[in-house]
Amino acid sequence: MHFAFTEEQLRFRDSVRGVLERTCAPAAVRQVWDQEHAHDPGRWRALAELGLLGLLVPEGAGGLGLDEIAAILPLEETGRAALPEAVVDTALIAVPLLAAVTERALADPWLERIAAGESVVAVGFPPNPWVSHADVADLLLLADGDAIHAVPRAHVRLERLPHLDGAQRLFRVAWTPADRTRLAAGAQARRLRAAAIDRGTLGTAAQLLGVAARLIEEAVRYARQRQQFGRAIGSFQAVKHMLANAQVRLEFARPVVYRAAYAAAREAANRGRDASHAKIAAADAAAFAARTALQVHGAIGYTWEVDLHMWMKRAWALETAWGTSSWHRARVAAAVLQSESREEAS
Repeated sequence: MHFAFTEEQLRFRDSVRGVLERTCAPAAVRQVWDQEHAHDPGRWRALAELGLLGLLVPEGAGGLGLDEIAAILPLEETGRAALPEAVVDTALIAVPLLAAVTERALADPWLERIAAGESVVAVGFPPNPWVSHADVADLLLLADGDAIHAVPRAHVRLERLPHLDGAQRLFRVAWTPADRTRLAAGAQARRLRAAAIDRGTLGTAAQLLGVAARLIEEAVRYARQRQQFGRAIGSFQAVKHMLANAQVRLEFARPVVYRAAYAAAREAANRGRDASHAKIAAADAAAFAARTALQVHGAIGYTWEVDLHMWMKRAWALETAWGTSSWHRARVAAAVLQSESREEAS
């Protein structure tokens, strides 16, 4: 078997990178830190026109009808660009959930608006205690016991919370469950929520790959420019080894994330374990890349004038999104022990 991305998938990744380089340059990300909302409607529509927001939307609702494998490389690019918008919540989590519920009269119009770039969806499920992008979301998918509710933003009360990453917004959401907002309940809701958590974990892992790649790129660029003792510091073997080690960590994490995307697309029984493994590997790679990039830059890497801090803070913020590394390690351990128990029983 040939385990590789298709030429079409690689070209789509390159197209996403091109759009983000034009619409989400570091200067644009910096501006978001000083704005009230971390959302650019023009950039959101550009991503929709490209097809990114509608990748998983069924064709009948105006989307491309693809799966998580097709989405993983574009999501990696959103991490590389430090995209402020809620692309994981909307395109990777909300879309499959809305496509799977039985309340079609409520779900279908939202799918069409998402594919057209007209709507943003925020998701508030454990293990996330708070909700990202709730201030710009047209719809919030929220958990209440064994039920999932689709709540318009006008029906919730928001309290903004401090966030390490100034290009992201985090909120405490207060709301009142009602029969008219209930999308699913009982066993169906538990199944949909478990799948949503796996997709959120997977999407965050993909973005962490992109963040790690950008951190290494920034460190290499600086190492080529910075002169010491009459030579670029990148020519020193110690610096080369540091950067090589960071790149090795990243390359080892990539297949773990891609394997998780395959498991999610095929609805494999072990997709939760694979998603958690992907998040652990990607978060470790991004954290190592952040430390390495900062060491290469020295103290200037902490300063506002250097772009490096945007990706370091994104790496640290994403490590806690959809479960910390400790939470996911416990999840992997539980899955492994459960598998061993089944083998012993048989």
